[in-house]
Order: sequence, then structure tokens, then C-alpha cells
Amino acid sequence: MAAGHSRRSIQRQLGMTYRTVKLLADAAAPEDLFHGQWQNRRTKLDDFKSHLNERWAEGCTNAWTLWEESKTHGYTGGYGAVRACLQPFRTTQAEPAARPPSAHTVSGWILTHPDTLPENERLKLNSVLASCPELEALTGHVRAFGKILTQLQGDQLPHWIKAVRADDLPSLHAFANGLERDLAAVTAGLTLPWSSGVVEGHANRIKMIKRQMYGRSGFGLLRKRVLLA
Repeated sequence: MAAGHSRRSIQRQLGMTYRTVKLLADAAAPEDLFHGQWQNRRTKLDDFKSHLNERWAEGCTNAWTLWEESKTHGYTGGYGAVRACLQPFRTTQAEPAARPPSAHTVSGWILTHPDTLPENERLKLNSVLASCPELEALTGHVRAFGKILTQLQGDQLPHWIKAVRADDLPSLHAFANGLERDLAAVTAGLTLPWSSGVVEGHANRIKMIKRQMYGRSGFGLLRKRVLLA
């Protein structure tokens, strides 16, 4: 029409109906062409879309399974319509789920003194403990034992063992049983200011020298290396 042809002329040249030519000429945008008897037409699946949405939200994403379920509710349409209805859900980009912290990470948070634990890690630990009462009880016992250990409060050890036994924590019960087998020595180690750390350090140094010689030297050579080191 921009070239001067009338609608009737275009109709005759293209072999179209006048109604089609008029529809094309009057459309201001491509979207205006998509109107007619097929728009907003009800389908057999309309009454079952709410059921499909609910099942998808519950985690059932298999189109064939949902089609079979819909047939038991009275749906008489084909599988292709159900699959096409579910396709937009598959192409929607879902937010990636936050990765839960590993057991090693959570253990590190529990073994760190609360005053030195960064704020973001403290909040994450609180979130983990809120969902696991057993882990929350374990954290309390670990921190209480840490206080006994660092502040030399060995007299509190029997009370700590009794508190541990009151909770259903089998692994911690085994640790408490080990403490009770030599309770006097453990209490002394958690009370007195002296330590055998220096002696243990020398023992480890001698073992290291022995390993360096691959077991091929006698006591005399080992003695000289220790004294001259």
C-alpha cells in the first residue's frame, strides 16, 4: 500500500481474502495478528493444571507419571499436552540451593572458642544447632570440657561426666568411660600446672632420629647423635 496499491489490488495479486489483507494492513505490531477464534480457547487440560502445579511443587517432575495420574482423575487428553504444559517449569532457572556445611567444618566451629569465632560462622553454627538438638547438647559439653582444660578446673570433671551421661550421646559416653578408667591421673593433669610436654617432645625427637637412620644403627650411634644434636 505504501507503493500506491489498494487493498483490493493486493488481494488479487496475492490470492488472499480481503479480510486477511485488512488484518495484515491494520496490525500495528506482530502481536496484533495473534487474535482470533483460537485465542484463549479452553482445552481438556485446563481443569487439571492446578493438580499438575501442586504435584510439581511436591517434587514430581516426570511428565509421563503426571499424565498417568491425570488420567485417573478424568483427563482424556494426550501425553503431549501435559509435557508441553510442564515445559515452562523446566526452563525456569531456579535459585541454587545453599550447600550445607561439611561435618569437618561444623566440627571446627564447635572446637573454636565462641569469643574468637567470626560472626558469620557463629550464625551458621547456630542455624545448624537449631535443627539438631543432639548436636547442640554435644556443643555444650565440648565447650564445658574446653573450659575445664584451659582454666585447670579438674575438680569439675566428675560433674561434667555426670552431665554427659544424662544425654543420649554414645560417642561422648565412650570418651567419659576412658576418663573414668584413670580419673585420678586425668584430674591431676587438669588441675596441676606441671606438664609432661617437654619429656614427650624429647621422646618424639629421638624417634625422629631413629627413623632417619632406617633402623641400621645401634644404640651407640643413636646416643652420639642425640648428645651431639
